[in-house]
Amino acid sequence: MLRVSNLKLSIEDDPENLKQYIIKKMGIKQNELINYSIFKQSIDARKNDMIYFVYTVDVKLKNEEAFRKRNKSGHITCTPDLDYKYVESGPEKLKHRPVVVGTGPAGLFAGIILSEMGYRPVLLDRGQDVDARTEIVRKFWEQGQLDPECNVQFGEGGAGTFSDGKLTTLIRDRRCRKVLVELVRAGAPDEIMYSYKPHVGTDRLRTVVKMLRRKIISLGGEVRFNSKVSDIITRDGRVEGVLINGRDRLDTNVLILAPGHSARDTFEMLLARGVRMEPKPFSMGVRIEHPQILIDRAQYKNFAGHKRLGPADYKLVCHTSSGRSAYTFCMCPGGVVVAASSEEGCLVINGMSNYARDGQNANSALLVGVSPGDFGSDDPLAGMRFQRKWEQKAFALGGGRYRAPVQLVGDFLAGRASRALGEVKPSYTGEVVLADLKHCLPDFVIETLREAIPELDQKLRGFASPDAVLTGVETRSSSPIRILRDRNFECVLKGLYPAGEGAGYAGGIISAAVDGIRVAEAVAARFAPE
Repeated sequence: MLRVSNLKLSIEDDPENLKQYIIKKMGIKQNELINYSIFKQSIDARKNDMIYFVYTVDVKLKNEEAFRKRNKSGHITCTPDLDYKYVESGPEKLKHRPVVVGTGPAGLFAGIILSEMGYRPVLLDRGQDVDARTEIVRKFWEQGQLDPECNVQFGEGGAGTFSDGKLTTLIRDRRCRKVLVELVRAGAPDEIMYSYKPHVGTDRLRTVVKMLRRKIISLGGEVRFNSKVSDIITRDGRVEGVLINGRDRLDTNVLILAPGHSARDTFEMLLARGVRMEPKPFSMGVRIEHPQILIDRAQYKNFAGHKRLGPADYKLVCHTSSGRSAYTFCMCPGGVVVAASSEEGCLVINGMSNYARDGQNANSALLVGVSPGDFGSDDPLAGMRFQRKWEQKAFALGGGRYRAPVQLVGDFLAGRASRALGEVKPSYTGEVVLADLKHCLPDFVIETLREAIPELDQKLRGFASPDAVLTGVETRSSSPIRILRDRNFECVLKGLYPAGEGAGYAGGIISAAVDGIRVAEAVAARFAPE
């Protein structure tokens, strides 16, 4: 096939006209075109008077060879081979089935690859299946009763199940397409294959992760819930099995560990077992909420609300005079701010959107980078304890029961506690308490945000609106630790393969899934199926 890029259609163009644009761009007759598929679609909203959709398409012609000979356009090239290539299985014999800990993106996709290659993996998750988990999370949001083993962080699908399901990534890896293909087969919308900012939505993700689980089982794998790995059984520096729920032994000599960034008790267990870890940077801050219509108008001007445009998003960064940066992250158009705690007495928040993104508010994390030098200790788990300290302060500031402290942007910039809400009504899934957020964030975070918010307003008009709402605290932007592994993805404890975001090797659904695939490939390249 041939790849044709830089095809521009105005927002007023009928999408059906794309075929004619392809024919004109290639200089071919209509009967020469067999079919085409969209590889990428993006939006160009730089001009005030018009918005364009920009396409890259893959085209099949009747006589492709003849076209290639006469083609002079730099915008028409051969379509690269994007099919996923499985590694060849290695020679070593497995004594037992490989075990995967965690059913977030890394664990699920490690499980899919191993299942497709005949390894019949056993997947373990401390939480429950997505249906039971959804009900447990709903009760937590409504009643403030936390289940430390099954919550927004733990359970089928991992933390990403209760998010926007954003699939944007900065990594360039052919495995990314494998992830997208599997997600679509599991029920994700087709447009994630080509959208420049693909997302699934929390409501659809619940079905998707369920279908991924069913695929693993259909290929001979096994998925066990309510199965917390409380210890790793070792002999002579090698993995021999795991202890589940403090009592049940499961033998294995291959353990893929993909626990997610909030598995703090797991990190403590690994440290006690002599697994080498190091603290790593992460970010922390607040969620900022605006009316979605304000963001639409700022980004799309006169075209705000157009039927072909979904709710607008944004991505902003500000480098402040202190040398620290503030930036927006995980922006949720038409979404809600959610309670995302996983430990008693610790308040954590996150953002979430359904597929339709049809809520009244837009929210985004507004974060400041935190480095190991800020932790006050060289301990590998110092970053984890730093997170916990500020989560406990936020819990106390909210008065308990996982009520979230909130402050209006105008009051935050003026350095005073908020006394009343304005035009923006918080979307937080629990109760909120008006407060001064300086009591639950480090001074350097407060100072950086106060300098950054007016600067970001110059990039997105209305960002510093006095009635915009800040909700604290967001601390789980990424893992505070990295489990060290060698170039074969194995750590100092032989047979243990750390993977994904919790292990410190990813930063989102796609990158975590890709890391899970890479680790599964390393296992497969070494061992033959049982």
